[in-house]
Amino acid sequence: MEPLDVAVIIGSTRDGRFGPVVAKWFAEQAAAHGEFRVDVIDLADANLPAALSGRPTPEVAAVSERLEKADAFVVVTPEYNHSYPASLKTMLDWHGTQWQAKPVAFVSYGGLSGGLRAVEHLRPVFAELHAVTIRETVSFHGAWSQFDDRGELVNPEGPTAAAKALLDQLAWWSHTLRDARRTRPYAS
Repeated sequence: MEPLDVAVIIGSTRDGRFGPVVAKWFAEQAAAHGEFRVDVIDLADANLPAALSGRPTPEVAAVSERLEKADAFVVVTPEYNHSYPASLKTMLDWHGTQWQAKPVAFVSYGGLSGGLRAVEHLRPVFAELHAVTIRETVSFHGAWSQFDDRGELVNPEGPTAAAKALLDQLAWWSHTLRDARRTRPYAS
């Protein structure tokens, strides 16, 4: 079966952010799953302009091309002030059709809530963009204590099982929606 292209999006752009550690771990899980080709999109490197206009910059076009190619998305997000980072909102607002009829999964991290409030705020935004969010998530509560200095999980059993459940569900939705888009192009 043809592999699925999944874009793993690192949502935080702050100095000292923890997102790359979490995204690296998850990208390894996705690659090992066997059904996915992984493209990690780090918004800190994307240089998307905060001011929205009708004219995409070369940076916006570069991200657009990668999102368009993806069969599925995994958003790696922290929780800032009970919601998701502004960098994610900027990326979402610059891109519209790239999300349509494609599944989106979430890997969140943070303190007590593990970033889950950010995920709950993202779900209706993706619904507005005509994407399908999947139920399974991976959430790291107190994330900084769950990884060692090398970026490896201290206790990998629970998160690894959660990642497998997420990836299995994401694969089903990805195959199903990719087949549907090929058979009957999506029109919003």
